[in-house]
Amino acid sequence: MKTVTLSARFDGERIRLEDDHPLPQNARLLVTVLPDDATQELADWHRFATQNLARAYSDNEPEYPDSCVKKPNPHYEGR
Repeated sequence: MKTVTLSARFDGERIRLEDDHPLPQNARLLVTVLPDDATQELADWHRFATQNLARAYSDNEPEYPDSCVKKPNPHYEGR
């Protein structure tokens, strides 16, 4: 059986899958409990990544001349 990730919720008594997916009897499962604030944590990581990408590729980033290339890529078509 191929590994697949499925969404689920715990209703207080049972774990209920949110996705329709056939499971064979006695299928082995791994359960990961996500924090209540998982949505906020994801937003924080997105903001962090966006800020750092903006710093890495800012408007005042130096333009490097072609002479800095030690070994040209023959598949690169240029600008």
